[in-house]
Amino acid sequence: MNKAPPTARLDRLLANLGYGSRREVQGLIQSGRVVLDGEAETDPDQRIYVKADLALRMTVNGEPLDPAPGMVLMLNKPVGVTCSHKETGALVYSLLPERWRRRDPAISTVGRLDKDTSGLLLMTDDGALLHRIISPKSHVPKRYQATLARPLAGNEAEVLASGTLMLEGEEKPLLPVEMTTVSPTHATVILHEGRYHQVRRMFAALGNHVVALHRDRVGGLDLPDDLPPGGYRILDAAGIAAVFGASA
Repeated sequence: MNKAPPTARLDRLLANLGYGSRREVQGLIQSGRVVLDGEAETDPDQRIYVKADLALRMTVNGEPLDPAPGMVLMLNKPVGVTCSHKETGALVYSLLPERWRRRDPAISTVGRLDKDTSGLLLMTDDGALLHRIISPKSHVPKRYQATLARPLAGNEAEVLASGTLMLEGEEKPLLPVEMTTVSPTHATVILHEGRYHQVRRMFAALGNHVVALHRDRVGGLDLPDDLPPGGYRILDAAGIAAVFGASA
């Protein structure tokens, strides 16, 4: 039996999407600037079905409605921005439209990339999906391109694959890590867990230093070559499914 889609009051929906306060969006609606299926919706109390195609059917001020709750996007995080709502300096959320920063539920990063790491970062307002992606039970691997300060010694891939490498200050060895040598100072690594600064710390444990780090895959989802640093795209159902798809 198919489950009926959820409904929401029109003014509350638009307020939660960041279009303004309840009073502001009530004025927006009453002035005829919200159109659904070609007809102006002028009753703020009107309850509407919140379905996946709502953004294709509704306009606000002549522009397509922002994605409904459950939005997932991928962002090409540049170096120098922080995955935080609270820290000082450039924050990853400043790369998104201002209205999106007022959404409720709020958009959050799915895990974090540190300030000096670039690449594929997932963001969503779907808390259940966020926790599913980061849960160890989901086995979502992540692939990184690491540029190193010194040439590789030659035994790193074997050590990382052994599942015996200990990081400083920890009591449990790393899970096996897949590593491919691209050049003497460039390695591709695939992680199956997400410890704090793991790639940088594991190469430090091997006597090397990571000078640049870029994540280009999460699960089976690749960062597109044509998505520039700071750019983002909304994922469709196929893109979200790819996160849980083929890992390598």
